[in-house]
Amino acid sequence: MSEPLARAQYRLAAHTPAQLPPDAGFEVAFAGRSNAGKSSALNALCRQNALARVSKTPGRTQQLVFFQIAPHEDRHLVDLPGYGYAKVPRELQAHWQAFVAGYFERRQALRGLVVVMDIRHPLKDYDRQMLGYAVQRALPAHVLLTKADKLSRGGAGNALQAVRRDLKAEFGAGVGVQTFSALAKQGLDEARAVVEGWLGL
Repeated sequence: MSEPLARAQYRLAAHTPAQLPPDAGFEVAFAGRSNAGKSSALNALCRQNALARVSKTPGRTQQLVFFQIAPHEDRHLVDLPGYGYAKVPRELQAHWQAFVAGYFERRQALRGLVVVMDIRHPLKDYDRQMLGYAVQRALPAHVLLTKADKLSRGGAGNALQAVRRDLKAEFGAGVGVQTFSALAKQGLDEARAVVEGWLGL
């Protein structure tokens, strides 16, 4: 069985709009607060151990990092900078907010957004901000409730239902949600199907 995401490879990191690759093809962006498990989720989806950097230091992703899905030159996963890094100067935080907001407003290649949230701490301000960007552009969005292995099966199910209810009330029907665990390999096939569908793979 073909697994396109397993062919993901690092292409570039952009600190300013001028450094972005050509606005063509299909991109899926990944967002998540620091320590929500975004890098682990990306690595698990792509069956790679070190595609995205997993760090114990919050906020290591401080650029828009593009991963190309070989052999397609115009299919990318985009790792957005994780917020919540208290040690970053305020000016840099302001730069990131403006850069990411502009990316969502103008990027025509963007086909969908995956928001990674710790199932024990979902729907924080940053998560809502990212989902709001997608909804404003009428882009589909999908929530991964990570670290689901930290809860009992019943607890994870209850958390999923609560988040699904809140998402529908706040953002309408355009946001999907599922439980996910990179460690326990839970929810990988469902998440891959969503991302590959958006990428046209």
